[in-house]
Amino acid sequence: MKQDIANFLANLKAAGHLAANSLDGYRRDLEDVGRTLEERHGIVRAADVKPHHLSAYLHELREQGRSNATLSRRIVSIKAFFQYAHESEITPSNPSTRLTPPKAERKPPKALSLTDVERLLEAPELADDAGIRDRTMLETLYATGMRVTELTGLDVSDVRTDLRLLVCRGSGGRERMIPISSMCRDWMIKYLQEARPRMVRENGSEHALFVSHLGSRMTRQGFWKLIKKYAAAAGVSTEVTPHTLRHSFAYHLVDNGADLRAVQEILGHADLTATQVYQPSVRAKLRDVYDSFHPRSSGGSDSQNN
Repeated sequence: MKQDIANFLANLKAAGHLAANSLDGYRRDLEDVGRTLEERHGIVRAADVKPHHLSAYLHELREQGRSNATLSRRIVSIKAFFQYAHESEITPSNPSTRLTPPKAERKPPKALSLTDVERLLEAPELADDAGIRDRTMLETLYATGMRVTELTGLDVSDVRTDLRLLVCRGSGGRERMIPISSMCRDWMIKYLQEARPRMVRENGSEHALFVSHLGSRMTRQGFWKLIKKYAAAAGVSTEVTPHTLRHSFAYHLVDNGADLRAVQEILGHADLTATQVYQPSVRAKLRDVYDSFHPRSSGGSDSQNN
């Protein structure tokens, strides 16, 4: 089986479709499969591998506490190898056809506390135009839940401070209207009236809302560096990215009773299931209320008086 795996990897390398890291991943995965099958079942030839051998191997990985992501990657490697082995007539059949990857683990996204959000928003120094711009960008990100590419893609014409609205362009060019807070509107006005005119300087034809020190559109990478800097300055211990503020925006809305479909619309999620990841904290809050006040709950007032 070792030689069959080596031939498979050589075939992948010759095709030239995979990066070196991907090839190395296939090698590690398949060497582990081959070693385990030989140790547990005495199998040294790919032709002797049966479906139950592969099922037992994957069961052992689960027993070891391997993540679903690891299991999925291992299954991809196994299926690719045995497809090659069957097509090359190394095996009489493909024992991996019925292997299915486990469902992806959807971990609740990390969000900042309200205190950490406040500290982050207040981190920029307001002594210069860049500081006003940065405060406005942070306020806008938290007020709208935009993706960073949507934020940096805003034009001046997308802002309606009189209506407290922004026009946001999401994936596929789809537009959506997003309301902004009065605080965000006030910072937007300050930035547009004071800081931005000085920052664009001679580049008066620039349409971008948020501009760099060169007077051209702020880049996604440039804003990533800024938010990292301000998170460190604010002493926020949680890892902070632009998406962290998007998650925080959604969590805080849902926590305060916002309708899930309204949040879906604001975030630009095509599917409600993508928005439902923000519900666990709300469910926990409801459970706490129930346990505290329902008379037949263990934490209820009546049970405490019995």
